[in-house]
Amino acid sequence: MSDSREPAEGRERTAAGLTAGGPESQRSGPAADARPERVVLDAVAIDRAVMRIAHEILERNTNPQEIALVAIVRGGVAVAGLIGDRVAEIAGTSVRSGELDVTLYRDDVIGRGKRPIPHRTKMPFSVRGLRVVLIDDVVFTGRTIRSAMDAVIDFGRPEAIQVAALVDRGHRELPIQVDYVGKNIPTSRGEQVLFRTATGGGYEVVLQ
Repeated sequence: MSDSREPAEGRERTAAGLTAGGPESQRSGPAADARPERVVLDAVAIDRAVMRIAHEILERNTNPQEIALVAIVRGGVAVAGLIGDRVAEIAGTSVRSGELDVTLYRDDVIGRGKRPIPHRTKMPFSVRGLRVVLIDDVVFTGRTIRSAMDAVIDFGRPEAIQVAALVDRGHRELPIQVDYVGKNIPTSRGEQVLFRTATGGGYEVVLQ
């Protein structure tokens, strides 16, 4: 997940309205749009990855009532929905879920000289004593995850904070660990990793 969600990073959206990538997934450079794209995770591979992540979450956190799946807005929302469905299916019960906007917690917003536009946060519960799993689509530098950790503390003191991402593309700028990852994809800093709605339905991850 992607680092992260503010408009200053030029997030893109598909025609279906799903956020496709963000600061954690972005590439840079004037020739970026000329790069050919390659599907690195299709719908079937994403389903397998999500199922594995759900099993791993429940193996590490054995009491579903103590789990809170918190999506990082915007890229993590769809991924969190997929993981949440699988966790509920395996555990036989739903778990707490929320959506966390970290725009105002990022350390690079002011430096960009652009006014950030916050998005809606949906956290209808205190995280005190819970085992919070922050969920994003793509993790890159780690700055969005760090911001999310700061933001989640505003909702109480959790028992633990863990991180799940569909894709880890490397290039950390901060010592952030992804506890549950669908796929590690080696990339150059000039490439972009996008999680988006696929033409034939479902989701896909492409590398550009």
